[in-house]
Amino acid sequence: MTTATLTRSRSNKVIGGVCAGLAEKVGWKPKTMRIAFVLSCLLPGPQFLLYIVLWAIIPQRDY
Repeated sequence: MTTATLTRSRSNKVIGGVCAGLAEKVGWKPKTMRIAFVLSCLLPGPQFLLYIVLWAIIPQRDY
């Protein structure tokens, strides 16, 4: 089930619900998105900072 807007998941959240929300948006399983995120952290770049920014700007789902 994809949502019209990007929101952080409340039901399937591990830390902030960002990976679960992104997974729902693109049609992936939350576990797959989390694994992709952890693997991307092995590469150089601001992935962890991007996660923190997304956690701050993406609204949490109301239901």
